[in-house]
Amino acid sequence: MSQYTFPVTPQLNAISEFLSEAHARIQQNFTTINPVVGINQQMRASGIPADVITIDCLTSNRRILIILHDSTPDVARYQFGKRDRDPEKAYREIALNALTADQLYQWMGEYFSE
Repeated sequence: MSQYTFPVTPQLNAISEFLSEAHARIQQNFTTINPVVGINQQMRASGIPADVITIDCLTSNRRILIILHDSTPDVARYQFGKRDRDPEKAYREIALNALTADQLYQWMGEYFSE
């Protein structure tokens, strides 16, 4: 966890629970995928009211990046990329209530297995 002590938003709290469930299922069902999940509040520390979640696969060098903006609490922005590259400017959007443990599991299983 970061050295910042910002409060955890309800959105981040909900996604964290889904991530824990999806992560456990991935570890159980995929022997080559062991995702590393991180929560970053550097944007918030810089004055941007948003949290960043990274889901990294060290073996494939792939990353799923999720951004939760306070100004759009019902939407998560996300993109699939590489760990060693800067994020693209274009993000996709998903309704926060559609970002379930099943959706996260599907993303990790499919993207990290390619």
